[in-house]
Amino acid sequence: MEKEKVCNMKIFLTTPMPFLLLLILPNGVFSSECPKDCSCPSPESILCFQRRSSTIPSGVAPSTKSLYLFANGIEGLSTDDFDGLENLEMLDLSQNKLTHLPDRVFEPLTSLRNLDLSSNQITHISDACFQGMVLLERLYLYSNHITSIHPSAFNGLDHLLELKLQGNMLTSLPTLAMPQLLLLDLRFNVLPTLGPSDLQTPNLESLKLGGVGLTSLNKELIGTLKNLHELDISGNKLESFPPALKETQGLVYLSLAGNPMGPLKVHDLQNLSELQELDISSLSLQGLPEEFSQLFPHLRKLTVAENPFNCLCNLAWFPRWLRAQSITLEKTEVTRCHFPPINSGKVLERLEHRDFGCPTTTTVTTSTVKTTTTTVPVPVTTLPTTTREIPVPRASDNPTDKEGDYPLPPDPASPSSSSIDQDNDPNFCPSQTCLNGGTCRLDQHGQVDCTCPHGTSGMYCEIQIHHPPSPPESSTTTVTPDAPDISSHQATATSILLDLHRYIEARPYIRGIRLTYRNLSGPDRRPIQLSLPSSFPEYRLRGLNPNSTYAVCASPLGDNSGIDSVCTEAHTTPDNTRGSNARIEDPKLTTMLVPALAILLVVVLIAVAVGVVCYLRRKKAKGHLELECEPSQLELDGVKAGLDNGALPHKQAQLMIPEPAVQHSNMEYEVLLLQDHCTSNNNMSSHKPPFF
Repeated sequence: MEKEKVCNMKIFLTTPMPFLLLLILPNGVFSSECPKDCSCPSPESILCFQRRSSTIPSGVAPSTKSLYLFANGIEGLSTDDFDGLENLEMLDLSQNKLTHLPDRVFEPLTSLRNLDLSSNQITHISDACFQGMVLLERLYLYSNHITSIHPSAFNGLDHLLELKLQGNMLTSLPTLAMPQLLLLDLRFNVLPTLGPSDLQTPNLESLKLGGVGLTSLNKELIGTLKNLHELDISGNKLESFPPALKETQGLVYLSLAGNPMGPLKVHDLQNLSELQELDISSLSLQGLPEEFSQLFPHLRKLTVAENPFNCLCNLAWFPRWLRAQSITLEKTEVTRCHFPPINSGKVLERLEHRDFGCPTTTTVTTSTVKTTTTTVPVPVTTLPTTTREIPVPRASDNPTDKEGDYPLPPDPASPSSSSIDQDNDPNFCPSQTCLNGGTCRLDQHGQVDCTCPHGTSGMYCEIQIHHPPSPPESSTTTVTPDAPDISSHQATATSILLDLHRYIEARPYIRGIRLTYRNLSGPDRRPIQLSLPSSFPEYRLRGLNPNSTYAVCASPLGDNSGIDSVCTEAHTTPDNTRGSNARIEDPKLTTMLVPALAILLVVVLIAVAVGVVCYLRRKKAKGHLELECEPSQLELDGVKAGLDNGALPHKQAQLMIPEPAVQHSNMEYEVLLLQDHCTSNNNMSSHKPPFF
């Protein structure tokens, strides 16, 4: 036993000290090689998160390959910070406070392949910032304050695969001669005139130009990008479908969202058959042609949100096509119907074929009669007589979706109308669709067409040529220095007029307004959203509940951060329209009152006849016998016989005296059989009071 202990002691003493430390320390990492306030999950990786230091940490081991220094508060860099880090491949300096990049600051990092400088405060990229970084593959400079880039800033980056510059303040771009570049993100800069001389990137696969101010897409530029698979040109100023895309082949992803290009045409999309994802949100689309379903056999994701769809028969194919092709409809909850009122606010994807109001046709054969539903688009103005009337919800109703979805606020027709016959109204359109006095009509395809008066233009007559619309002279809409950005006035029991003048004037850059409102007084407080163009200085919320408080918020369209959101509270007035007069106008009450009054009249006549009989008997009586105003059974039989000949309906089995008549709360009438001036026969059976 003693000999074994001695042997173990000799082994411990002869073992090298570094090896012993590797056995003792967790994960075999030397504590002295991990910088202060950092963690070292592996021997080649160092993570320093929120270290709260303005400089690079010291003591980074030369063997380190990945160094993460995001959100540390670093304010400056120098070449000395990276001496001896020739093996470093990944450097993350994002979310710091860098404002300047010294020349050749990264030159010691000869093996660096990934550099992330995003979310700093860098303003300029000089010609020598990235000198010596011959192996760099990914360079992220997005979300900075970069206003200029030296023309030769990216020279020598021949192996660069990804370059992200989105969210800066660039107004021009140096020539990007990068033969290996696969992804280029330039979104949210001001670059309206990009041409083939700017992008010499023949192998580019993904190009993102959203929100750069394009008024047209350079045909030659797209023609040089033979390997392009993804293209994002959303949020620009394209007023028509870019002709450059009509000859483009091989696109897998395309985003056209948020451009004022209007309805899409089938022939514009014929060469895009390889698309797997398509985004056509916020294009003011009122419908889609059924040929659309034949253009994209490989489509898997589709986004058509925030469009004012007319959910009529010519759009009935759309939900069925989505289900048949297993296509995922993105942003489903904001893809809703705008028209007709019966479908307004409903989720488009969840509508059934019968919900689109398609006409029915009857086919008669020698053996059977079969009723089928046709899907052929029929103009709204010439629907056959078999089409059922579509009820329009009144202003006092609270429209809900049968699936439980909260509706978007409709612009219904006149609230006094309970139903609309489309055969008799060829100009049937939602009220307030056309602005500035425009006349609304439906064309042969069921699309809304506004005839604008002199001095206005636009799809909805929203543009005034001579001068912009001025707010009303009412004192409630006068803009004062202390007035809120949004306010409400002219409230009724079911609507509130919102004043957005000040909100639009303070934000001339916005392209649209997102209104969000919820009922604070009711049990259902789910938010309801509505998108408006920035040319609407006023907007009326409809379909609200009486005597309720609503929270209304406005934010720029496309801004989901909520930073620039402005809110107010608005109140609807109590509903005073339903009084005693409303009951008289109720058709059910009318059908009850008329028969009841007629029967009362007959009862009065019977009472008069009985009174006459009593009077005659009393006059002819001898011996001054006291009568109890009780006719004999023979006389009653005579009266009843006369009534059976037509004076009273056969179901009237007993004589009834009309005084007094009592009306119950359920609108029924009870006529009492006893009178004060006449006693009843003791041997007469009691009668239950009749009800009408």
